[in-house]
Amino acid sequence: MSTKVLIADDDAQLVRALAVTLAARGYDVVTARDGRAALDAVITERPDLVLLDLGMPRLDGIGVLEGLRAWTQVPVLVLSGRTDSSDKVDALDAGADDYVTKPFQMDELLARLRALGRRQAAVAASAGGAPTVAIGDLVVDLVAKQVTPPAGPAIRLTPTEWRLLEVLVTNPDRLMTREMLLTEVWGPSHGNDSGYLRLYMAQLRRKLEPDPGNPRYLVTESGMGYRFSPGHA
Repeated sequence: MSTKVLIADDDAQLVRALAVTLAARGYDVVTARDGRAALDAVITERPDLVLLDLGMPRLDGIGVLEGLRAWTQVPVLVLSGRTDSSDKVDALDAGADDYVTKPFQMDELLARLRALGRRQAAVAASAGGAPTVAIGDLVVDLVAKQVTPPAGPAIRLTPTEWRLLEVLVTNPDRLMTREMLLTEVWGPSHGNDSGYLRLYMAQLRRKLEPDPGNPRYLVTESGMGYRFSPGHA
């Protein structure tokens, strides 16, 4: 079965070029020219991946992301001419899975799509096996995308916090370098932005570690990166 991709962008020329390129590579392509049409298309067409422009009429890309994340975790790759880092952070925090700045190289876009497809397939496969991971007494549900304590409501994580945690817990006992995590969560253009990583790791530890100052599970590898150690006592 071919992968269905929704292209949501009001640039008709770009949409045509993307549609032709993706179709030639075996993707099933649907399109939307404004934000509300994009939301409707996700409901009716059930795409496997979404390419989303931020500056669309009727409803902008952030509004589309917020609407989607209220009910679906379909992978969303933002395509935008906005280059300011705050725009990228806003999109990622609203629920985007990746961000590519226009103009872009088609090879890079295709690689990003393949990576999102692999990630989605891995999460779907985990649903048939062991979709949960333990962090001490906490349960990380990779399908529901939530962390729950033994009693009480789920712990609230931002979309970016969740993406960082997901990368770590799906690679147990593996050193994840700073560059690997930054590229996976924020994209290749942020490979040197260690400040983002330190901030979000500190937030995750405050929410998930029994003693955030002496982390047991989200462990720092000095000078290199971080490691999720599920059996660390």
